[in-house]
Amino acid sequence: MMIRRILLPAFIFVAIWSCKKDDSPSVEVVPPRLLSEVSVENDATIKEFLENHFYNYEEFANPGPDFNYRIVIDSIAGDNADKTPLSEQVLTEVVKVSSTDLGLPSEEVDVEHTLYYLIAREGIGNQATAKDSVYLKYKGSRLNGTVFDSRFGSPTWFDLPGSISMQSAPSVTGFREGVAKFKAGGEITENGDGTFDVKGSGVGLIIMPSGLAYFQSSSVGEAYAPLLFEINLLVAKTKEDEDDNIVK
Repeated sequence: MMIRRILLPAFIFVAIWSCKKDDSPSVEVVPPRLLSEVSVENDATIKEFLENHFYNYEEFANPGPDFNYRIVIDSIAGDNADKTPLSEQVLTEVVKVSSTDLGLPSEEVDVEHTLYYLIAREGIGNQATAKDSVYLKYKGSRLNGTVFDSRFGSPTWFDLPGSISMQSAPSVTGFREGVAKFKAGGEITENGDGTFDVKGSGVGLIIMPSGLAYFQSSSVGEAYAPLLFEINLLVAKTKEDEDDNIVK
């Protein structure tokens, strides 16, 4: 799962191999870029994406009997030239990140990053928090549409803040803070075969700069890449609820 935070020592940099005249390998160490520099670039890229794309909001407003509540994003052009852009529908929150949060060698403190999120369908259940364990479906992609991780066919549990006892790393900041903007579903119906259905789950998007995700890591296919997550939040449980497992 790509959403987990990759914990790296502060002294590890991106290494680029080159060869000397004697053909013996050498390493040129390139330090990570500054958070403050990348944040501005990423935000401009995200804003351009939001201004030029829309989602199937009309289907969400008037869902047919077979609508699957999946978000479909397309470009505003041609027959879709009159669609309302995502830029007019998303909400935002500023999240401060310091270089120490990402294990970076620079000494930047509280660099502001803008997190964007869209609630396509509000859940009818409880409000999630960044400290919850959540059961959800998700798809992660870069803004060019390249998918790097997906669990829409098989929902999964995430302990958003991480758990030492469960040996799970915390989720990346943007995902953790973004999920906390959504409400979970309501009534849970067990199907008798180990599966269950959740009524009225929360559906939407989370769009984040790389400083709230993997920053210089190329684990998503590209370093310093802004990311987009489509989520369907089924269940959100507080720490106090964990002994009363709804789904095992």
